[in-house]
Amino acid sequence: MTVSALPLLPSYDGAEVVVPAPGDGPGNWAGAASATLVDGIFWLTWRNRRPLVDGRGVTVSVARSADGIAFETVAEVSREQFDCESLERPVLVALPEGGWRLYLSCATWNSKHWWVDSLTAATPDQLSQGVRRTVLAGDERTAVKDPVITVGESGWEMWLCCHPLTDPGHEDRMTTRRLTSADGLAWVDRGVALSGRPGEWDARGARVATPLGDGLFLYDGRADAASNWFETTGVARWDGARLVADETVPPIASPHSDGAFRYASAVPLPDGHTRFYVEAARPDGAHDLITLLR
Repeated sequence: MTVSALPLLPSYDGAEVVVPAPGDGPGNWAGAASATLVDGIFWLTWRNRRPLVDGRGVTVSVARSADGIAFETVAEVSREQFDCESLERPVLVALPEGGWRLYLSCATWNSKHWWVDSLTAATPDQLSQGVRRTVLAGDERTAVKDPVITVGESGWEMWLCCHPLTDPGHEDRMTTRRLTSADGLAWVDRGVALSGRPGEWDARGARVATPLGDGLFLYDGRADAASNWFETTGVARWDGARLVADETVPPIASPHSDGAFRYASAVPLPDGHTRFYVEAARPDGAHDLITLLR
């Protein structure tokens, strides 16, 4: 793969803030978003984190927009609904049979363990009262979170971030596993799809962020434990069995503070362009949710 063969990729330059951080300074984040376009309407869901006020990820918002920039919130769920310590990346899916499902990454109290729950409802504004189900429980060896989910004619596909819990102090390491499903609730694990590369910028771990089409993906990575929460974005291609990092593309970072540029979500548009949503660091260390058109 060469740089010239790649589609236009996101960057901080020219981006607009869609959701500002919920507070000033490091640790205040709006992001970990996923987005979709359904019948001409953009739907966006993201996590809000206010550690000094409430502690970690406190709510997940669901919003709609006609232009992909100005959003109106239609639903919000809180960590109290799931008896969890924190919420991380959500995923919003329009169900093929009708209705909507919101997937949520939930942190077990006083633990490094995470699991994935879902809420299903007839309309997005009803999701906060939707039918709840545990989709992936994780176990004592593995924390599971930050799913990336697609559904099409060939069925459901998930790219799941997994953290090992068997080596205390190293739970931040991450790999991505690929799963498939017939209904988006019961999943079959197809094995590791992407992992970090020793000695490279993603040595500590690699997490799929979003598909770009034609077997291309953006993913989050970091070099060491000290860079946890400050991941940057790389490109990988599916080779039929695993995702292979593109070594010709340097990681994409924010020019500000901790450099975080992560959790990208790509929305293909009918005119051939792509609208990206990315969590990005700003000068004061907070993270805004930004958007840009490519």
